[in-house]
Amino acid sequence: MPKKFTALRTPMRRLAVIGVAGVTALSLASCAQSQRGNDAGQGKVGGTMTFGAEGAPKLFDPFYATDGATFRISRQIFEGLVGFEPGTAKAAPELAEKWSSSPDGKVWTFTLREGVKFHDNTDFNAEAVCANFNRWYNQKGAGQSDAVSQYWGDNFGGFSDGAKPSLFKSCTAKDPKTAVVELTATTSKFPDVLGLPSFSMQSPTAMKKFNADDVKAQGDSFVFNEYALKNPTGTGPFKFVNYDTANNSIELARFDGYRADKAKLDKLIFKIIPDETARKQALQTGDIDGYDYPAPADWAQLKRDGFNVAIRPAFNVMYLGFTQKNNAKLKDLKVRQAIAHAINREQLVKSQLPEGAVVATQFIPDTVDGYNPDVKKIEYSTAKAKQLLAEAGASDLTVNFYWPSEVTRPYMPNPKDIYGAIAADLQAAGIKINVTTKPWNGGYLTDVDQNKADLFLLGWTGDFNTVDNFVGTFFGNPENRFYTAGSPWGTKLGADLKKADAEPNKAARDQLYKGLNKQIMEEYLPAVPLSHSPPALVLKKDIKGLVPSPLTAEEFGPVSKG
Repeated sequence: MPKKFTALRTPMRRLAVIGVAGVTALSLASCAQSQRGNDAGQGKVGGTMTFGAEGAPKLFDPFYATDGATFRISRQIFEGLVGFEPGTAKAAPELAEKWSSSPDGKVWTFTLREGVKFHDNTDFNAEAVCANFNRWYNQKGAGQSDAVSQYWGDNFGGFSDGAKPSLFKSCTAKDPKTAVVELTATTSKFPDVLGLPSFSMQSPTAMKKFNADDVKAQGDSFVFNEYALKNPTGTGPFKFVNYDTANNSIELARFDGYRADKAKLDKLIFKIIPDETARKQALQTGDIDGYDYPAPADWAQLKRDGFNVAIRPAFNVMYLGFTQKNNAKLKDLKVRQAIAHAINREQLVKSQLPEGAVVATQFIPDTVDGYNPDVKKIEYSTAKAKQLLAEAGASDLTVNFYWPSEVTRPYMPNPKDIYGAIAADLQAAGIKINVTTKPWNGGYLTDVDQNKADLFLLGWTGDFNTVDNFVGTFFGNPENRFYTAGSPWGTKLGADLKKADAEPNKAARDQLYKGLNKQIMEEYLPAVPLSHSPPALVLKKDIKGLVPSPLTAEEFGPVSKG
Protein backbone atom coordinates (compact mmCIF):
# COMPACT_ATOMS: atom_id res chain seq x y z
CA MET A 1 0.00 0.00 0.00
CA PRO A 2 1.26 3.50 -0.70
CA LYS A 3 2.06 5.75 2.20
CA LYS A 4 -0.29 8.68 2.62
CA PHE A 5 0.54 11.97 4.25
CA THR A 6 -1.84 13.95 6.43
CA ALA A 7 -1.41 17.57 7.48
CA LEU A 8 -1.99 17.64 11.24
CA ARG A 9 -2.95 20.73 13.21
CA THR A 10 -1.47 19.62 16.52
CA PRO A 11 0.28 22.54 18.28
CA MET A 12 4.02 21.93 18.52
CA ARG A 13 7.00 23.97 19.68
CA ARG A 14 8.85 23.05 16.53
CA LEU A 15 7.43 23.83 13.13
CA ALA A 16 5.80 20.78 11.60
CA VAL A 17 7.69 18.90 8.91
CA ILE A 18 5.97 16.95 6.17
CA GLY A 19 8.08 14.60 4.09
CA VAL A 20 9.01 10.97 3.62
CA ALA A 21 11.12 10.75 6.71
CA GLY A 22 9.51 9.81 9.96
CA VAL A 23 5.93 10.15 8.83
CA THR A 24 3.98 6.93 8.71
CA ALA A 25 0.73 8.39 7.46
CA LEU A 26 1.14 11.15 4.93
CA SER A 27 -2.32 11.83 3.51
CA LEU A 28 -3.81 15.22 2.86
CA ALA A 29 -7.57 14.90 2.85
CA SER A 30 -9.19 15.61 -0.48
CA CYS A 31 -11.63 17.95 1.20
CA ALA A 32 -8.80 20.10 2.54
CA GLN A 33 -8.86 23.52 0.99
CA SER A 34 -5.85 25.52 -0.09
CA GLN A 35 -4.90 28.06 2.53
CA ARG A 36 -5.08 30.82 -0.07
CA GLY A 37 -8.31 32.65 0.48
CA ASN A 38 -9.58 30.55 3.38
CA ASP A 39 -8.67 33.22 5.90
CA ALA A 40 -9.77 36.06 3.66
CA GLY A 41 -12.54 37.06 6.05
CA GLN A 42 -14.97 39.87 5.31
CA GLY A 43 -12.58 42.72 4.52
CA LYS A 44 -13.45 45.51 2.13
CA VAL A 45 -13.36 44.60 -1.57
CA GLY A 46 -11.67 46.90 -4.06
CA GLY A 47 -8.96 49.50 -4.06
CA THR A 48 -5.24 49.52 -4.77
CA MET A 49 -2.49 48.64 -2.34
CA THR A 50 1.04 49.90 -2.95
CA PHE A 51 3.80 48.00 -1.21
CA GLY A 52 7.37 49.28 -0.95
CA ALA A 53 9.78 46.62 -2.18
CA GLU A 54 13.43 46.71 -1.15
CA GLY A 55 14.79 45.56 -4.49
CA ALA A 56 13.99 45.13 -8.15
CA PRO A 57 12.99 41.69 -9.42
CA LYS A 58 15.52 40.09 -11.73
CA LEU A 59 12.72 38.71 -13.88
CA PHE A 60 9.24 37.20 -13.46
CA ASP A 61 9.83 33.54 -14.30
CA PRO A 62 10.32 32.01 -10.84
CA PHE A 63 12.14 28.96 -12.19
CA TYR A 64 15.08 31.15 -13.19
CA ALA A 65 14.93 33.36 -10.08
CA THR A 66 17.12 33.32 -7.00
CA ASP A 67 16.09 36.58 -5.31
CA GLY A 68 13.43 37.47 -2.77
CA ALA A 69 12.20 40.45 -4.80
CA THR A 70 11.19 38.14 -7.64
CA PHE A 71 9.77 35.49 -5.34
CA ARG A 72 7.51 37.96 -3.50
CA ILE A 73 5.81 38.84 -6.77
CA SER A 74 5.82 35.23 -7.97
CA ARG A 75 3.83 34.13 -4.94
CA GLN A 76 0.96 36.39 -5.99
CA ILE A 77 0.95 35.27 -9.65
CA PHE A 78 1.75 31.59 -9.34
CA GLU A 79 0.88 28.54 -7.26
CA GLY A 80 2.57 25.19 -6.78
CA LEU A 81 1.28 21.70 -6.22
CA VAL A 82 2.19 22.25 -2.57
CA GLY A 83 1.82 25.40 -0.49
CA PHE A 84 2.32 26.34 3.15
CA GLU A 85 -0.17 27.12 5.88
CA PRO A 86 -0.17 30.87 6.53
CA GLY A 87 2.23 31.92 9.24
CA THR A 88 4.06 28.57 9.30
CA ALA A 89 6.57 26.41 7.42
CA LYS A 90 4.06 23.56 7.34
CA ALA A 91 3.19 22.06 3.96
CA ALA A 92 -0.43 22.23 2.83
CA PRO A 93 -2.41 21.47 -0.34
CA GLU A 94 -2.38 24.07 -3.09
CA LEU A 95 -2.93 22.96 -6.70
CA ALA A 96 -2.72 19.35 -5.55
CA GLU A 97 -5.57 18.52 -3.17
CA LYS A 98 -3.82 15.39 -1.89
CA TRP A 99 -0.81 13.17 -2.52
CA SER A 100 0.61 9.79 -1.57
CA SER A 101 3.92 7.98 -1.98
CA SER A 102 5.14 4.48 -2.60
CA PRO A 103 6.68 2.73 0.45
CA ASP A 104 10.21 3.62 -0.67
CA GLY A 105 9.30 7.29 -1.19
CA LYS A 106 10.32 7.31 -4.85
CA VAL A 107 6.93 7.38 -6.59
CA TRP A 108 4.51 10.19 -5.76
CA THR A 109 0.91 10.43 -6.92
CA PHE A 110 -0.70 13.88 -6.89
CA THR A 111 -4.45 14.31 -7.15
CA LEU A 112 -5.09 17.73 -8.66
CA ARG A 113 -7.79 20.30 -8.12
CA GLU A 114 -10.30 20.43 -10.96
CA GLY A 115 -11.60 23.49 -12.76
CA VAL A 116 -8.39 25.50 -12.34
CA LYS A 117 -7.44 27.94 -15.08
CA PHE A 118 -4.20 29.69 -15.92
CA HIS A 119 -4.38 33.45 -16.49
CA ASP A 120 -4.48 32.83 -20.25
CA ASN A 121 -7.67 30.78 -19.72
CA THR A 122 -5.97 27.45 -20.51
CA ASP A 123 -6.56 24.45 -18.28
CA PHE A 124 -4.40 23.37 -15.40
CA ASN A 125 -4.25 19.57 -15.41
CA ALA A 126 -1.85 16.64 -15.17
CA GLU A 127 -0.45 17.33 -18.63
CA ALA A 128 0.41 20.87 -17.51
CA VAL A 129 2.11 19.47 -14.40
CA CYS A 130 4.28 17.15 -16.46
CA ALA A 131 5.01 19.90 -18.99
CA ASN A 132 6.47 21.96 -16.14
CA PHE A 133 8.54 19.10 -14.69
CA ASN A 134 9.85 18.22 -18.16
CA ARG A 135 10.66 21.83 -18.87
CA TRP A 136 12.77 22.05 -15.72
CA TYR A 137 14.50 18.74 -16.42
CA ASN A 138 15.23 19.48 -20.08
CA GLN A 139 17.01 22.80 -19.74
CA LYS A 140 19.79 23.33 -22.28
CA GLY A 141 22.83 25.57 -22.60
CA ALA A 142 22.69 28.68 -20.41
CA GLY A 143 19.51 27.35 -18.79
CA GLN A 144 21.64 24.79 -16.97
CA SER A 145 23.88 27.41 -15.35
CA ASP A 146 23.89 27.41 -11.55
CA ALA A 147 23.26 31.16 -11.72
CA VAL A 148 20.10 30.57 -13.81
CA SER A 149 18.59 27.32 -12.53
CA GLN A 150 20.04 27.40 -9.03
CA TYR A 151 17.00 26.02 -7.24
CA TRP A 152 16.76 23.05 -9.59
CA GLY A 153 20.45 22.30 -9.17
CA ASP A 154 20.33 22.68 -5.40
CA ASN A 155 17.28 20.46 -5.00
CA PHE A 156 17.08 18.11 -7.98
CA GLY A 157 20.64 18.04 -9.28
CA GLY A 158 21.29 17.33 -12.94
CA PHE A 159 19.33 17.59 -16.15
CA SER A 160 18.20 15.20 -18.87
CA ASP A 161 21.62 15.23 -20.58
CA GLY A 162 22.88 12.98 -17.78
CA ALA A 163 26.01 15.04 -17.13
CA LYS A 164 25.12 15.00 -13.42
CA PRO A 165 22.80 12.71 -11.47
CA SER A 166 19.25 13.98 -11.05
CA LEU A 167 16.71 13.35 -8.32
CA PHE A 168 13.95 13.62 -10.94
CA LYS A 169 13.22 10.62 -13.14
CA SER A 170 9.84 11.12 -14.81
CA CYS A 171 6.36 12.61 -14.71
CA THR A 172 3.32 10.81 -16.08
CA ALA A 173 -0.18 12.23 -16.63
CA LYS A 174 -2.21 9.21 -15.53
CA ASP A 175 -5.45 11.09 -16.21
CA PRO A 176 -6.37 14.81 -16.26
CA LYS A 177 -6.44 15.09 -12.46
CA THR A 178 -3.65 12.61 -11.57
CA ALA A 179 0.06 13.25 -12.04
CA VAL A 180 2.65 10.64 -11.04
CA VAL A 181 6.19 11.86 -10.31
CA GLU A 182 8.99 9.33 -10.02
CA LEU A 183 12.26 10.11 -8.25
CA THR A 184 15.61 8.32 -8.39
CA ALA A 185 16.11 8.40 -4.61
CA THR A 186 14.37 8.94 -1.31
CA THR A 187 14.67 12.46 0.06
CA SER A 188 13.37 14.34 3.10
CA LYS A 189 12.64 17.43 0.99
CA PHE A 190 9.87 15.90 -1.12
CA PRO A 191 7.11 16.96 -1.60
CA ASP A 192 7.64 20.13 0.51
CA VAL A 193 10.20 21.36 -2.02
CA LEU A 194 7.37 21.80 -4.52
CA GLY A 195 6.14 24.71 -2.38
CA LEU A 196 9.13 26.79 -3.51
CA PRO A 197 8.21 29.58 -5.98
CA SER A 198 10.78 28.15 -8.41
CA PHE A 199 8.61 25.08 -8.84
CA SER A 200 5.35 26.92 -9.41
CA MET A 201 3.04 25.73 -12.16
CA GLN A 202 3.24 27.94 -15.26
CA SER A 203 1.08 27.91 -18.38
CA PRO A 204 2.63 25.57 -20.98
CA THR A 205 0.82 27.51 -23.71
CA ALA A 206 2.22 30.88 -22.63
CA MET A 207 5.72 29.47 -22.11
CA LYS A 208 5.74 28.08 -25.64
CA LYS A 209 4.25 31.23 -27.17
CA PHE A 210 6.80 33.56 -25.54
CA ASN A 211 9.89 31.30 -25.73
CA ALA A 212 10.29 30.79 -21.99
CA ASP A 213 13.37 28.58 -22.37
CA ASP A 214 15.33 31.07 -24.50
CA VAL A 215 18.12 32.11 -22.14
CA LYS A 216 21.47 33.35 -23.42
CA ALA A 217 24.74 34.06 -21.64
CA GLN A 218 26.09 37.56 -22.23
CA GLY A 219 29.43 38.18 -20.58
CA ASP A 220 29.01 37.60 -16.85
CA SER A 221 25.22 37.92 -17.01
CA PHE A 222 22.28 36.41 -18.84
CA VAL A 223 19.62 37.65 -21.24
CA PHE A 224 16.11 36.39 -20.65
CA ASN A 225 13.08 36.11 -22.88
CA GLU A 226 9.77 37.84 -23.44
CA TYR A 227 7.95 35.38 -21.19
CA ALA A 228 10.26 35.94 -18.23
CA LEU A 229 10.23 39.72 -18.59
CA LYS A 230 6.69 40.56 -19.73
CA ASN A 231 4.34 37.57 -19.79
CA PRO A 232 4.48 35.42 -16.62
CA THR A 233 1.33 33.29 -16.56
CA GLY A 234 0.20 31.35 -13.51
CA THR A 235 -2.97 30.37 -11.65
CA GLY A 236 -2.65 32.71 -8.65
CA PRO A 237 -5.09 35.33 -7.33
CA PHE A 238 -3.28 38.15 -9.17
CA LYS A 239 -2.16 38.40 -12.78
CA PHE A 240 0.74 40.37 -14.18
CA VAL A 241 -0.09 43.68 -15.86
CA ASN A 242 3.07 45.72 -16.30
CA TYR A 243 6.57 46.51 -15.11
CA ASP A 244 7.14 50.26 -15.42
CA THR A 245 10.92 50.38 -15.26
CA ALA A 246 10.99 54.17 -15.59
CA ASN A 247 8.92 54.56 -12.41
CA ASN A 248 10.20 51.42 -10.70
CA SER A 249 6.79 49.84 -10.19
CA ILE A 250 5.18 46.48 -10.93
CA GLU A 251 1.42 46.34 -11.37
CA LEU A 252 -0.68 43.25 -10.71
CA ALA A 253 -4.47 42.98 -11.02
CA ARG A 254 -7.08 40.67 -9.53
CA PHE A 255 -7.55 37.46 -11.54
CA ASP A 256 -11.33 37.11 -11.73
CA GLY A 257 -11.04 33.50 -12.89
CA TYR A 258 -9.29 32.42 -9.69
CA ARG A 259 -10.29 29.01 -8.38
CA ALA A 260 -11.06 30.06 -4.78
CA ASP A 261 -11.92 33.31 -3.00
CA LYS A 262 -11.02 36.15 -5.33
CA ALA A 263 -8.44 38.71 -4.28
CA LYS A 264 -10.05 41.61 -2.42
CA LEU A 265 -7.80 44.26 -3.95
CA ASP A 266 -8.43 45.47 -7.49
CA LYS A 267 -4.74 46.16 -7.97
CA LEU A 268 -1.50 45.39 -6.16
CA ILE A 269 1.45 47.67 -6.88
CA PHE A 270 5.03 46.92 -5.85
CA LYS A 271 7.03 50.15 -5.75
CA ILE A 272 10.79 49.54 -5.80
CA ILE A 273 12.50 51.72 -3.18
CA PRO A 274 15.96 50.27 -2.38
CA ASP A 275 16.74 52.76 0.41
CA GLU A 276 15.08 51.89 3.72
CA THR A 277 14.87 55.51 4.84
CA ALA A 278 13.15 56.42 1.58
CA ARG A 279 10.67 53.56 2.11
CA LYS A 280 9.86 54.88 5.58
CA GLN A 281 9.34 58.40 4.24
CA ALA A 282 7.07 57.08 1.49
CA LEU A 283 4.94 55.34 4.12
CA GLN A 284 4.77 58.44 6.29
CA THR A 285 3.70 60.63 3.35
CA GLY A 286 1.09 58.11 2.21
CA ASP A 287 2.77 57.20 -1.07
CA ILE A 288 2.82 53.52 -0.07
CA ASP A 289 0.69 51.38 2.23
CA GLY A 290 3.47 49.26 3.67
CA TYR A 291 7.00 48.06 3.15
CA ASP A 292 9.35 45.26 4.01
CA TYR A 293 12.33 45.17 6.36
CA PRO A 294 11.99 48.40 8.37
CA ALA A 295 15.23 49.23 10.14
CA PRO A 296 15.20 47.63 13.61
CA ALA A 297 15.94 51.02 15.18
CA ASP A 298 12.71 52.39 13.68
CA TRP A 299 10.29 49.75 14.97
CA ALA A 300 9.32 51.55 18.17
CA GLN A 301 8.78 54.92 16.49
CA LEU A 302 6.73 53.37 13.68
CA LYS A 303 4.46 51.80 16.29
CA ARG A 304 4.12 55.13 18.11
CA ASP A 305 3.21 56.77 14.79
CA GLY A 306 0.27 54.39 14.46
CA PHE A 307 1.65 51.85 12.00
CA ASN A 308 1.43 48.11 12.40
CA VAL A 309 4.88 46.49 12.70
CA ALA A 310 4.32 42.82 11.92
CA ILE A 311 7.24 40.69 13.14
CA ARG A 312 7.95 37.38 11.50
CA PRO A 313 9.35 34.37 13.37
CA ALA A 314 13.12 34.02 12.80
CA PHE A 315 13.68 31.23 10.30
CA ASN A 316 16.91 32.30 8.68
CA VAL A 317 20.67 32.53 9.00
CA MET A 318 23.15 35.23 7.97
CA TYR A 319 26.70 34.10 7.33
CA LEU A 320 30.12 35.28 6.21
CA GLY A 321 31.01 33.01 3.32
CA PHE A 322 34.46 31.86 2.22
CA THR A 323 35.40 30.96 -1.34
CA GLN A 324 38.32 28.55 -1.30
CA LYS A 325 38.93 28.61 -5.05
CA ASN A 326 41.28 31.57 -5.47
CA ASN A 327 42.88 32.52 -2.18
CA ALA A 328 45.09 29.57 -1.18
CA LYS A 329 45.34 30.73 2.43
CA LEU A 330 41.60 30.29 2.92
CA LYS A 331 42.06 26.55 2.37
CA ASP A 332 43.75 26.42 5.77
CA LEU A 333 41.28 25.70 8.59
CA LYS A 334 43.29 27.84 11.00
CA VAL A 335 42.86 30.86 8.75
CA ARG A 336 39.09 30.35 8.56
CA GLN A 337 38.97 29.86 12.33
CA ALA A 338 41.01 33.04 12.80
CA ILE A 339 38.45 35.02 10.81
CA ALA A 340 35.64 33.51 12.89
CA HIS A 341 37.36 34.41 16.18
CA ALA A 342 38.03 37.96 14.94
CA ILE A 343 34.32 38.79 14.56
CA ASN A 344 32.48 40.15 17.57
CA ARG A 345 29.19 38.49 16.71
CA GLU A 346 27.51 39.38 20.00
CA GLN A 347 28.13 43.08 19.37
CA LEU A 348 27.11 42.69 15.74
CA VAL A 349 23.76 41.25 16.80
CA LYS A 350 23.27 43.89 19.48
CA SER A 351 24.16 46.88 17.30
CA GLN A 352 22.95 45.91 13.82
CA LEU A 353 20.04 43.49 14.17
CA PRO A 354 16.52 43.70 15.62
CA GLU A 355 15.39 42.74 19.07
CA GLY A 356 15.03 38.99 19.22
CA ALA A 357 18.05 38.29 17.01
CA VAL A 358 20.58 35.78 18.35
CA VAL A 359 24.12 34.73 17.54
CA ALA A 360 24.15 31.64 15.33
CA THR A 361 26.15 28.64 16.52
CA GLN A 362 25.46 26.66 13.33
CA PHE A 363 23.75 27.05 9.97
CA ILE A 364 20.18 26.18 11.04
CA PRO A 365 17.80 27.78 13.56
CA ASP A 366 17.10 25.81 16.72
CA THR A 367 13.53 25.15 15.55
CA VAL A 368 14.76 22.69 12.92
CA ASP A 369 15.13 19.04 13.93
CA GLY A 370 18.81 18.13 13.62
CA TYR A 371 20.01 21.23 15.45
CA ASN A 372 22.91 20.33 17.75
CA PRO A 373 23.02 22.24 21.05
CA ASP A 374 26.43 20.73 21.82
CA VAL A 375 28.30 22.48 19.01
CA LYS A 376 31.31 24.28 20.45
CA LYS A 377 30.77 28.03 20.42
CA ILE A 378 33.31 30.30 18.72
CA GLU A 379 34.60 32.88 21.19
CA TYR A 380 35.37 36.42 20.14
CA SER A 381 39.09 36.97 20.57
CA THR A 382 41.29 39.22 18.47
CA ALA A 383 44.34 37.72 20.18
CA LYS A 384 43.25 34.19 19.26
CA ALA A 385 42.67 35.30 15.69
CA LYS A 386 46.19 36.75 15.45
CA GLN A 387 47.65 33.60 17.00
CA LEU A 388 45.93 31.29 14.50
CA LEU A 389 47.00 33.48 11.57
CA ALA A 390 50.60 33.36 12.78
CA GLU A 391 50.47 29.57 13.16
CA ALA A 392 49.16 29.31 9.59
CA GLY A 393 51.85 31.63 8.24
CA ALA A 394 49.12 34.07 7.22
CA SER A 395 49.78 37.12 9.38
CA ASP A 396 49.87 39.11 6.12
CA LEU A 397 46.45 37.82 4.97
CA THR A 398 44.68 39.94 2.36
CA VAL A 399 41.13 39.15 1.29
CA ASN A 400 38.70 40.38 -1.34
CA PHE A 401 35.58 41.15 0.68
CA TYR A 402 32.26 41.66 -1.18
CA TRP A 403 29.08 43.20 0.19
CA PRO A 404 25.79 43.92 -1.64
CA SER A 405 24.17 47.29 -2.29
CA GLU A 406 20.62 48.17 -3.31
CA VAL A 407 19.11 45.44 -1.18
CA THR A 408 17.78 44.64 2.27
CA ARG A 409 17.40 40.99 3.18
CA PRO A 410 15.38 39.41 6.01
CA TYR A 411 18.58 38.29 7.71
CA MET A 412 20.64 41.35 6.67
CA PRO A 413 18.75 44.64 7.24
CA ASN A 414 21.65 46.98 6.41
CA PRO A 415 24.46 45.30 4.43
CA LYS A 416 26.70 48.38 4.44
CA ASP A 417 26.72 48.75 8.22
CA ILE A 418 27.07 45.00 8.79
CA TYR A 419 30.02 44.93 6.40
CA GLY A 420 31.56 47.90 8.20
CA ALA A 421 31.33 46.25 11.61
CA ILE A 422 32.85 42.97 10.38
CA ALA A 423 35.56 44.69 8.34
CA ALA A 424 36.65 46.70 11.40
CA ASP A 425 36.94 43.50 13.43
CA LEU A 426 38.99 41.78 10.74
CA GLN A 427 41.31 44.76 10.35
CA ALA A 428 41.84 44.80 14.11
CA ALA A 429 43.20 41.28 13.74
CA GLY A 430 45.65 42.47 11.08
CA ILE A 431 43.70 41.26 8.03
CA LYS A 432 43.93 43.54 4.99
CA ILE A 433 40.75 44.04 2.97
CA ASN A 434 40.11 44.85 -0.67
CA VAL A 435 36.44 45.83 -0.71
CA THR A 436 33.99 45.41 -3.58
CA THR A 437 30.34 46.37 -3.52
CA LYS A 438 27.85 45.71 -6.30
CA PRO A 439 24.06 45.83 -6.57
CA TRP A 440 22.40 42.61 -5.40
CA ASN A 441 20.94 41.93 -8.85
CA GLY A 442 23.55 43.99 -10.66
CA GLY A 443 26.55 41.70 -10.36
CA TYR A 444 26.85 40.79 -6.69
CA LEU A 445 25.14 37.41 -6.76
CA THR A 446 26.73 36.54 -10.09
CA ASP A 447 30.23 37.37 -8.84
CA VAL A 448 29.71 35.39 -5.64
CA ASP A 449 28.40 32.39 -7.57
CA GLN A 450 31.39 32.62 -9.90
CA ASN A 451 33.81 32.50 -6.93
CA LYS A 452 35.17 36.01 -7.41
CA ALA A 453 34.83 36.95 -3.73
CA ASP A 454 37.14 35.60 -1.01
CA LEU A 455 34.70 36.70 1.67
CA PHE A 456 31.06 37.60 1.10
CA LEU A 457 27.94 38.44 3.08
CA LEU A 458 24.95 36.28 2.38
CA GLY A 459 22.29 34.29 4.13
CA TRP A 460 19.20 32.18 3.74
CA THR A 461 15.58 32.21 4.75
CA GLY A 462 14.31 28.67 4.99
CA ASP A 463 12.04 27.49 2.19
CA PHE A 464 10.66 24.68 4.30
CA ASN A 465 11.55 22.97 7.54
CA THR A 466 14.36 20.49 6.88
CA VAL A 467 18.08 20.58 7.60
CA ASP A 468 18.72 19.75 3.97
CA ASN A 469 17.08 23.00 2.88
CA PHE A 470 19.71 24.92 4.82
CA VAL A 471 22.92 22.91 5.10
CA GLY A 472 22.36 20.70 2.06
CA THR A 473 21.75 23.79 -0.07
CA PHE A 474 24.92 25.45 1.19
CA PHE A 475 27.41 22.59 1.17
CA GLY A 476 25.87 19.70 -0.77
CA ASN A 477 27.59 20.78 -3.99
CA PRO A 478 31.36 21.12 -3.42
CA GLU A 479 31.73 23.28 -6.54
CA ASN A 480 29.27 26.02 -5.63
CA ARG A 481 29.94 29.50 -4.23
CA PHE A 482 31.97 28.14 -1.27
CA TYR A 483 34.03 25.88 -3.53
CA THR A 484 34.67 23.32 -0.81
CA ALA A 485 36.05 21.12 -3.59
CA GLY A 486 39.24 23.02 -2.80
CA SER A 487 39.49 21.16 0.52
CA PRO A 488 40.06 17.42 0.96
CA TRP A 489 36.80 17.13 2.93
CA GLY A 490 34.53 19.02 0.52
CA THR A 491 33.41 16.10 -1.59
CA LYS A 492 32.99 13.89 1.48
CA LEU A 493 30.80 16.48 3.17
CA GLY A 494 28.59 16.69 0.11
CA ALA A 495 28.23 12.90 0.04
CA ASP A 496 27.52 12.73 3.79
CA LEU A 497 24.81 15.37 3.47
CA LYS A 498 23.16 13.46 0.65
CA LYS A 499 23.31 10.27 2.72
CA ALA A 500 21.60 12.00 5.64
CA ASP A 501 18.90 13.45 3.39
CA ALA A 502 18.16 9.98 1.96
CA GLU A 503 17.84 8.33 5.40
CA PRO A 504 14.15 7.31 5.63
CA ASN A 505 14.07 6.98 9.43
CA LYS A 506 13.57 10.42 10.97
CA ALA A 507 15.25 9.69 14.30
CA ALA A 508 18.30 8.26 12.54
CA ARG A 509 18.37 11.16 10.12
CA ASP A 510 18.23 13.73 12.93
CA GLN A 511 21.24 12.08 14.57
CA LEU A 512 23.18 12.12 11.30
CA TYR A 513 22.49 15.82 10.90
CA LYS A 514 23.45 16.59 14.49
CA GLY A 515 26.80 14.93 13.88
CA LEU A 516 27.29 16.77 10.60
CA ASN A 517 26.39 20.14 12.10
CA LYS A 518 29.04 19.61 14.76
CA GLN A 519 31.58 18.46 12.19
CA ILE A 520 30.87 21.42 9.89
CA MET A 521 31.49 23.90 12.68
CA GLU A 522 34.41 22.26 14.46
CA GLU A 523 36.34 20.48 11.69
CA TYR A 524 35.43 22.17 8.38
CA LEU A 525 34.12 25.73 8.92
CA PRO A 526 33.32 26.50 5.25
CA ALA A 527 31.70 29.77 6.39
CA VAL A 528 30.92 31.61 9.63
CA PRO A 529 27.27 31.60 10.75
CA LEU A 530 26.57 35.03 12.19
CA SER A 531 22.97 35.35 13.33
CA HIS A 532 19.30 34.41 13.20
CA SER A 533 17.01 37.44 13.22
CA PRO A 534 13.25 38.13 13.08
CA PRO A 535 12.53 40.38 10.09
CA ALA A 536 9.48 42.63 10.07
CA LEU A 537 7.18 44.40 7.67
CA VAL A 538 5.22 47.55 8.43
CA LEU A 539 1.71 48.42 7.28
CA LYS A 540 -0.85 51.16 7.58
CA LYS A 541 -3.60 50.42 10.07
CA ASP A 542 -6.21 50.10 7.30
CA ILE A 543 -4.38 47.16 5.70
CA LYS A 544 -5.96 43.95 6.98
CA GLY A 545 -5.49 40.24 6.37
CA LEU A 546 -1.74 39.98 5.76
CA VAL A 547 -0.25 37.11 7.77
CA PRO A 548 3.51 37.38 8.53
CA SER A 549 5.35 34.30 7.29
CA PRO A 550 8.57 32.81 8.70
CA LEU A 551 9.39 31.99 5.08
CA THR A 552 8.80 35.66 4.07
CA ALA A 553 6.14 34.10 1.83
CA GLU A 554 3.25 36.45 2.48
CA GLU A 555 0.25 36.17 0.17
CA PHE A 556 -1.76 39.28 -0.68
CA GLY A 557 -4.91 37.56 -1.94
CA PRO A 558 -6.74 37.86 1.42
CA VAL A 559 -5.54 41.44 2.01
CA SER A 560 -8.01 44.32 2.12
CA LYS A 561 -7.58 48.07 2.32
CA GLY A 562 -9.88 50.41 4.19
